Amino acid sequence: MLAQDESGALAASLAELKAYLRIETSGEDGVLTGLLRSAAALCEQFVGQWLIVRGARETVAGDGSWQRLAARPVVTIESVEAVDADGTAVALPVDGYAIDIDAAGEGWVRSTRAGDRRRLMVRYSAGMASEMNGLPEALRQGIVRLAAEHFSARGTESAAPPAVVSALWRPWRRMRLR
Repeated sequence: MLAQDESGALAASLAELKAYLRIETSGEDGVLTGLLRSAAALCEQFVGQWLIVRGARETVAGDGSWQRLAARPVVTIESVEAVDADGTAVALPVDGYAIDIDAAGEGWVRSTRAGDRRRLMVRYSAGMASEMNGLPEALRQGIVRLAAEHFSARGTESAAPPAVVSALWRPWRRMRLR
């Protein structure tokens, strides 16, 4: 199970979206901010990566096999705890687990305690950039264009992002083969 910290950081700025839409007043700021958040969430789903770095907490099997973390790219793995059947979490000593972050940004963890049936709770951070200006320009531009499209369509938008947005995001798309 993956839980993530709520991030207040936007992946593209409200000023960029307002300039793109040629809006000079602040009357629609709440709606536009919501559309930016929605567009960023859709971007994350499309590219298979978190955009802005934020914390995550995930529970994985502690059976001794390597477990891949759900969010990516993983920046840091902060802690690993063993979770007993009653839900009590106990910090594991350093020799009680192994961690790895591979070149593709995938985070991995496993218990090194043979026969330990407890689950592992892993706290880590994942994301492509610490703030919006660190993101590739094409991702930000796609987010702005999708938010603008949704603002203009006002409820008549299709399920798929416009082709130009897909074209902007596609180079960063990472899919997992299971």
